[in-house]
Amino acid sequence: MKDVLIVVYLLVALLLIGLVLIQRGKGADMGASFGAGSSNTVFGATGSGNFLTRSTAILATLFFVISLVLGALTAQEAKQVEQLDIISVPAAEEIPADAPVQKPQDEVPN
Repeated sequence: MKDVLIVVYLLVALLLIGLVLIQRGKGADMGASFGAGSSNTVFGATGSGNFLTRSTAILATLFFVISLVLGALTAQEAKQVEQLDIISVPAAEEIPADAPVQKPQDEVPN
């Protein structure tokens, strides 16, 4: 599940970058009015703005939603790993009653 979400996340990110690069800036209309560019586009004069703006908004929303889902999945995995680390700590070894007691050696002054 996580691998599929990462692949979709990367595709959405690349599409989002592409859509942002395709769009014209706000000042591009002024240059087109003086004959500096072609104002006729594939989508019509105003159709491209609406289509590209909506597509960008949809992809941006998908990008943020998938980011939140991946963050939640990663946090859940980290929590499970921490719990497994606690379980893997060995219990204190029991010392048999008849074992000799070792006293710590005193430090020898130099």
